[in-house]
Amino acid sequence: MLIATPQSMHFPAALPLQSGASIRGYDLSFETYGELNADHSNAVLVCHALNASHHVAGVYAGQEKSEGWWDNMIGPGKPVDTDKFFVIGVNNLGSCFGSTGPMHTNPDTGRVYGADFPVVTVEDWVDAQARLLDVLDIQTLAAVLGGSLGGMQALGWSLQYPQRVRHAVVVASAPNLTAENIAFNEVARRAIVTDPDFHGGHFYQHGVTPKRGLRIARMIGHITYLSDDVMNEKFGRQLRDTLVGEEGPGAYKYSTQDVEFQIESYLRYQGDKFAEYFDANTYLLITRALDYFDPARAFDGNLSLALARASAKFLLVSFTTDWRFSPQRSREIVKALLDNRRSLSYAEIDAPHGHDAFLLDDARYLGVMRSYFDGIAKELA
Repeated sequence: MLIATPQSMHFPAALPLQSGASIRGYDLSFETYGELNADHSNAVLVCHALNASHHVAGVYAGQEKSEGWWDNMIGPGKPVDTDKFFVIGVNNLGSCFGSTGPMHTNPDTGRVYGADFPVVTVEDWVDAQARLLDVLDIQTLAAVLGGSLGGMQALGWSLQYPQRVRHAVVVASAPNLTAENIAFNEVARRAIVTDPDFHGGHFYQHGVTPKRGLRIARMIGHITYLSDDVMNEKFGRQLRDTLVGEEGPGAYKYSTQDVEFQIESYLRYQGDKFAEYFDANTYLLITRALDYFDPARAFDGNLSLALARASAKFLLVSFTTDWRFSPQRSREIVKALLDNRRSLSYAEIDAPHGHDAFLLDDARYLGVMRSYFDGIAKELA
C-alpha cells in the first residue's frame, strides 16, 4: 500500500500573474510518490481538475477511505508505475486544499483575501508549478499528465515550457471551452454569488458559508459529468423507496418540494457533500480559469499556430460519451499537432460513463495509459 505524505513549500518572491497582478508569500501543497532517479529524469507531474487536490495517489496512514483521486492510475505496478517514476501532485494556487487561496491571509494587508484573491489562470498555475520543480531540482519532466482542467495544464506546459517536457498526456480535455460550457459555469457561479450567505465573497468574516449556492453549483456540474446512458442506467425514472406505500409502487406525491426521484436524491447528496468541504471563492476562481484558457486566442483562433511552440510527444485520450469535453475537441488538438508534424498517439475510448470516465476503471483506457508510460520508462532505461 502506497502511503502518502502531504508536503508544503513556501515561496516568498512574488509570482507575476496573467492579469497583471502578482501574489507573494504563498504556499503550494504537494505530494510525491516513488523515487527520483540519479539524473532527475523520471519525474511525472500530475495536474488536477476542478475539485481535486495534490492527493493524487495512495492513502494517509491511519485514515480509512483516504485514497488519492487517481489511485487507480498511479502507484506501484499501476499504469503510471511509481516503481519507475517519481510522481508529483500539486494543489493549485487559489484552491482550498492547502495551497494559498481565498481563505488565507494576504501578507500585504494582514486580512483574509476572500473576494480580493487575485484572478488566476491555467498559465499562472503552470508558472507556479515550474517554480516548485525548480526547488525540487527537476529541470525536465518525463511527462506532464492531466485530465479535464488538468489536461489544459498539461497542454499549457507544452507551450510555456516546451524545453522542460518530454511527453504531454492530455485526457478528456479541450483547447478551450465551448460557449455551452462557459454557460454552465456561469449558472453555477450565479448560484453561489446570489446566495445570501456569500456576502460579496467575504463570508469568512461573517462566520457563514454559502452552502446553498455551492450545492446547486455542484448539482449542475455533476449533471454535466455523467452521460445520459449512465443516468438512465443508474437511476432511470425510479422513485425513492419512501414513496412506495399504501398508494402502491410507483406512486407520486405530486409535490413541488419533496425529493421523489432517485436522481434528485443522488444530486442533492452530491451537493450536500460538496458544500461541506469546498470553498465558494475557489469555485469561482477555478471555473473562471477554465473559461479563460484559450492558447489560440493570441493567434487569431488558429490552434495550429498556437501549438507550433510545442516540442513534446503527445498522448491524447477522449471518451465517446463525454459531452462536456467531447472527442471532437481532442481531435482539434490532434489536427493542430499533426499540422506541426509533432509525434502523437490518440485513443478514443468507447465508454458509457461520460466525462467521469477519465477517473474510472476502464480496461482499454488503463491499458492505453500503461502502454504509453511503459514506453516512456523504456526511453529512460
